[in-house]
Amino acid sequence: MAIRQPVVSVLGHVDHGKTKLLDRIRGTSVQAREAGAITQHIGATEVPIEHIYKVCATLLGKKKFDVPGLLFIDTPGHHSFVTLRARGGSLADLAVLVIDIREGIMPQTIESIRILRQYKTPFVIALNKVDTIQGWMPEEGRPFILSEKTQQRHTLDAFEEKMYNIIAQLAAEGIFADRYDRIDDFTKTVALVPISAKEGEGIPDLLLVLIGLAQRFLEQQLKKEEGPGKGTILEVKEEKGLGKTMDVILYSGTIAKGDTVALGTNGAPHVTKVKAILKPKPLDEIRDPRDRFDSVRELHAAAGVKISTQSMEGVIAGAPFIVVKGPNDPAIKDLKEDSAIKIETVERGITVKADAIGSLEALAFETKAAGIPIRKFGVGDIMRRDVAEAASGDKANHVILGFNVSVTKDAEAEIEGRDIKVLTNQIVYKLIEEYLEWVDESKKKTDTDKRSEFAFPAKFRILPNCIFRTSKPAIVGVRILAGKIRIGERLIGADGRDAGRIKSIHSGEDTLKEAKQGDEVAVGIDGVTAGRQICEEDIIYVDLIESAVKQLANLDITDDERLVLEETIRIKRKEEIFWGM
Repeated sequence: MAIRQPVVSVLGHVDHGKTKLLDRIRGTSVQAREAGAITQHIGATEVPIEHIYKVCATLLGKKKFDVPGLLFIDTPGHHSFVTLRARGGSLADLAVLVIDIREGIMPQTIESIRILRQYKTPFVIALNKVDTIQGWMPEEGRPFILSEKTQQRHTLDAFEEKMYNIIAQLAAEGIFADRYDRIDDFTKTVALVPISAKEGEGIPDLLLVLIGLAQRFLEQQLKKEEGPGKGTILEVKEEKGLGKTMDVILYSGTIAKGDTVALGTNGAPHVTKVKAILKPKPLDEIRDPRDRFDSVRELHAAAGVKISTQSMEGVIAGAPFIVVKGPNDPAIKDLKEDSAIKIETVERGITVKADAIGSLEALAFETKAAGIPIRKFGVGDIMRRDVAEAASGDKANHVILGFNVSVTKDAEAEIEGRDIKVLTNQIVYKLIEEYLEWVDESKKKTDTDKRSEFAFPAKFRILPNCIFRTSKPAIVGVRILAGKIRIGERLIGADGRDAGRIKSIHSGEDTLKEAKQGDEVAVGIDGVTAGRQICEEDIIYVDLIESAVKQLANLDITDDERLVLEETIRIKRKEEIFWGM
């Protein structure tokens, strides 16, 4: 029985070494050219069995496998793994979960485990950065089981301690793992392979475990399927001399030059013909190749390739594609449902744009986790229409977040003169951080502006034996009990009667514009006489204007200020029963 190569997805927390691992396997330096050295797009690399035999020669001897190799997918975190679906499950047949031995399980590690379980994807754990353990003596490309024998006892003790801490963390998540060479039943225990992606140690062990698992447990699943090709579009981009092309993963069936294909779009699938199929050299990266592609007439799954078609109108990254008999093929209807972008929207929210479905869904996932509501979303550059639509909502949501997209000149012209914020970045989590920082700054500015427009709730107590002048103005010592008082604010007593206006605030020799909760200051009050309208121990409130009450309820005021607001409303309603309603 002929079997195809398994699709292997590499997952893990940011900076735990996913791309570095693949760079080591294929001998490339893709990571160095990524934005912020963080993977932003899905890539694919074919590792033929001959290369695996060569890397694993010390461990294998003359043993051979039926599996023709491995097709690795490098994902920008676990979110994109979710978007790579096939037949209702995961596109990946196997997965490698990379964990930094120094940091252990992190939030994205837990999310990755949850997703692997959800799709029932078998996986192994690459315990990376063993070379960082104090005293570890690495040797490039050496299998771990040989490297272990050369390490000193205290170094091995430190390694074992870190490894068993991670095994305990995994057990807390319901994952039973052990070192791969200590496992009797791989169906019950997850294989843990210690590696150094930087030095190449443990890479032979990892490749051998993956090939062995595929050979032993996935033979039926990997049976080559005859029939029309099915796959996922990774990216749509311009190629010199070819025009627009698609990087795709063909996960099932066959595709040939001249075939009719249906491609996923935002709307109805786009039906066109295949002009060329371009296959990267083995061990080369589809999104950043070192060598020229090979042109092939026909291709069998599984493979990562570049495809050129007669047209690609509306085609979007992350969408599925299928080989069809023609524009009326019933399979096209199923393709439309698979292409739908499933993002939760609300009436009051921001606009998000990204360059691919996977990127968009990853951005939407992060915005939801950060409590950021989305009103509009789309794939592609930020256009003039996006700016106009974003500016039509409520002011707080006049925002567009763009992941790995550009702002068109028309959009830039539209932004000028409008109260709208556009943030773009090539790294999702940094984009979210920038937005949250901007929100925080805007909130502080808004509150400052509002506090300058009208008085905020505040009260103070006149201290005993602290009447320094009785009138014109009365000068009294006070303690601020809540909020802030400022020069020019009107005052009322607890009985609602006028208590004058603040003319000055002093602290020792210093003249102040305001005083805050906890301060003890001397206050000059016009329009009253101390001992008559105001007395020692009196609680005095800042007088509020009725129109400000509703605005205050929506602003970021402290709990103490909110209590003073309620007290002030009660005082005011003694005279006017519906005041502030």
